[in-house]
Amino acid sequence: MLRRLTLTAAALITAAATAIPAVPAEAAAFKVLVFSKTAGFRHDSIPAGVQAIRDLGAANDFAVDATEDAGAFTASNLAQYKAVVFLSTTGDVLDAAQQAAFQSYVDGGGGYAGVHAAADTEYDWPYYGQLVGAWFASHPSIQQANVKTEDAAHPATSGLPATWTRTDEWYNYRTNPRPNVHVLQSLDESSYSGGTMGDHPITWCHPQASGRAFYTGLGHTAESYAEPNFRSLLLGGIRYAAGAVQADCAPPSGGPGGGTIEAESYTSQSGVQPASHGTASGGTTVGFIDNGDWVGYASVGTAGATGFTARVSSAGAGGTIQVRSGSPTGTLLGSVAVPVTGGWDTFTTVSTTLTGSASGPLYLVFTGGSGSLFDVDTFSLTTSATTTVEGEAYTSQSGVQPADHAGASGGRTVGYINNGDWAAYSGVSTSGLKSFGARVSSAGSGGTIQVRSGSATGTLLGSVNVPVTGSWDTFRTVSGTLTGSASGPLYLVFTGSGGNYLFDLDSFTVTR
Repeated sequence: MLRRLTLTAAALITAAATAIPAVPAEAAAFKVLVFSKTAGFRHDSIPAGVQAIRDLGAANDFAVDATEDAGAFTASNLAQYKAVVFLSTTGDVLDAAQQAAFQSYVDGGGGYAGVHAAADTEYDWPYYGQLVGAWFASHPSIQQANVKTEDAAHPATSGLPATWTRTDEWYNYRTNPRPNVHVLQSLDESSYSGGTMGDHPITWCHPQASGRAFYTGLGHTAESYAEPNFRSLLLGGIRYAAGAVQADCAPPSGGPGGGTIEAESYTSQSGVQPASHGTASGGTTVGFIDNGDWVGYASVGTAGATGFTARVSSAGAGGTIQVRSGSPTGTLLGSVAVPVTGGWDTFTTVSTTLTGSASGPLYLVFTGGSGSLFDVDTFSLTTSATTTVEGEAYTSQSGVQPADHAGASGGRTVGYINNGDWAAYSGVSTSGLKSFGARVSSAGSGGTIQVRSGSATGTLLGSVNVPVTGSWDTFRTVSGTLTGSASGPLYLVFTGSGGNYLFDLDSFTVTR
């Protein structure tokens, strides 16, 4: 592994005295791809958006490529980018092979940032519905509204007003994404005309497998891209998606479903219909269920799902609910039997553990005998909350530096690690952590990663051993349980006895 040389004092003085107006791609901390292909309505604000992101990159040490060519969505090409920005894309813009490449890119650790009409895109691709968080439904005329900041700590919304009054085109969405995402901003529907959601998220983020997703419904007008506050929002969202800064984007407690989900809020189905029942939650169930019917929930992810619970009734034959990921024939995570309850208005609760592993959107498949089987009123998923972080996205450190490796997630690791060095991640809380896993490589002597809270000498929660892997580009995953209890920011302390350069850290995952 090539090691970076230290600048001489003279070189530092020269560099400080030289004005560099823009950061060239090869010197930037990371690269993003801005994608603005449209197959439906085309926003005239797209050129202003592209230029604004270029300006943000030049001022904040990241390089920007922009394209409307879907041919850019190949595994080899996407690997050079930390994040891909869907800038007011519309309609069906990727073919099946391009979709597969992009899904692998994000789930493998890449970032997605959607702006405005990104929610008006790829309606026939369930994975994208999960990634963006919610699809566009309608909008009233452009008008002024109040945007409420719900998370003042996230890099995208830090420093924004608690109530931000501005003019834009305010999207209503087909489903409320709140159960499945971390909401950063919402709209006050009493401040404008045409809102249809009541609780109305407008900007949010969430983990996506090993990657990250950010979306904002702001950005219809060209004038938006000259607003300092909107540029700050856009910058923070892109940097989060790229893994350059850390933030808590976990959905509400209770898992991908964020608690209880109305079963009739499906986004796709085969054979079923809503059925009215006075004793059902919201007065409606998924009914008219026959053998082989199914429902899909594009915004409910199955990543980390460990349990499933449903409220059901049956005056029919009863049957089974299969919990699957990605499609009606996708990975089977588990199943639960539905008994005959004696009436369509007589409900009982059934539950099961889920043992399969997948990260696609949720599908429920119904099986049983002949005739109407049962109704499903509500359901919930439980999950282990997992967050994956790029190792080089530390907020403070001692002794380490980023190291370039083509085989690393995002092309970089934490490298140059010696005994006693450490890296800190102020946006990652240690509260409730149960396990730690890391992707590592070593052509040195290997060593140990200590997981600590609050400081480099803070509470020790656990540790994992890092073996010699044979080269700096040969990676493997190590993991261990955490048993200590603390709530401060995460610190990783590196130890070993083999001299210089113990190992490299590519990325790590913590589970609550």
